[in-house]
Amino acid sequence: MITRKVKFPCGELFLEGILGIPEDTEPFPAVIVCHPHPLFGGSMNNNVVVSVFEALGRKSLIPFRFNFRGVGKSQGEFSHGIGEQEDVRAAISFATSAKEIDSQRIGLVGYSAGAGFALPVCFNDERVRALAAISPPLAMFDFQPLRDCFKPKLLLSGSEDNFTPLPQFIEFCQSLPEPKKWESIEGADHFWWEYESTIAAKVAAFFDEAL
Repeated sequence: MITRKVKFPCGELFLEGILGIPEDTEPFPAVIVCHPHPLFGGSMNNNVVVSVFEALGRKSLIPFRFNFRGVGKSQGEFSHGIGEQEDVRAAISFATSAKEIDSQRIGLVGYSAGAGFALPVCFNDERVRALAAISPPLAMFDFQPLRDCFKPKLLLSGSEDNFTPLPQFIEFCQSLPEPKKWESIEGADHFWWEYESTIAAKVAAFFDEAL
């Protein structure tokens, strides 16, 4: 996989990102990867984000990770989720226009706050075919729109997650319509240290099948 740094517009701002291009015949399906909360050190270089990025590339999918506004070299400043939702829309628009990407086969995965910012925006966006949430902080963000989402969905959380108790995660997943997959990973907490490869493989396998 060849990685390429990119810059793409979001309104008057420019955001930075990285594409992973498989060494095969294009166009490829693509998966947008949204990083955790910017105010708590979240960036596209997060351990989970990078692991998912690399696992997607091994499946001949194009992984696309980017920095929300105000993070790294992305312009602007934190916007309390409002501007970040615009960043997600801009990332989707960029992905649909990239020549290497099959615009009919785009997925999106958000980790922690990245899921909170992204999934309510794209659950009904026709450009996004499948969704995944890693460690969705159910008490901090409104994930209720997913109850009306009939796209393929994957939800993953650790049994020791510090933000979403396991019973709450199970109850929420059970309330979602099909098609869906969900799993609690025994022993993992919200940050997934030493579980990165496990979680990344599950995400890559899901999108490989869904796209």
